[in-house]
Amino acid sequence: MLKKEFRLKKNSSFKATYSQRRIVSDEFFVLYGGKNKENMEFSTKIGFVVSKKIHKRAVKRNRIKRLAREAVRLSIKNDKARYNKFQSLIYMAKEGALELDFEKAKLSVTKLINKLANKFI
Repeated sequence: MLKKEFRLKKNSSFKATYSQRRIVSDEFFVLYGGKNKENMEFSTKIGFVVSKKIHKRAVKRNRIKRLAREAVRLSIKNDKARYNKFQSLIYMAKEGALELDFEKAKLSVTKLINKLANKFI
């Protein structure tokens, strides 16, 4: 589980991140990036979204979020500099995320943050 300091919670924060229009995707997730950070002392906030269109059962949706959270947590632990460039990030699951295992989630999360960092910085 991500620490509280890394969680994106408020609806207004989600809307602000969506409005930035910094988007990259693969077959499992869409990653929305917020503004570039100017003040590095604050941590990057990260949110996870899995809609009911993906699966109607909350158990399935929560499993996808748990896998993504753990993959992001380990990715932050290994390469904090990539995540520290943005104020906020949102990982939104796609249909393909139902077949996700942990190794695929880890690879997808790492690939997306690298793609976003290279594209918008």
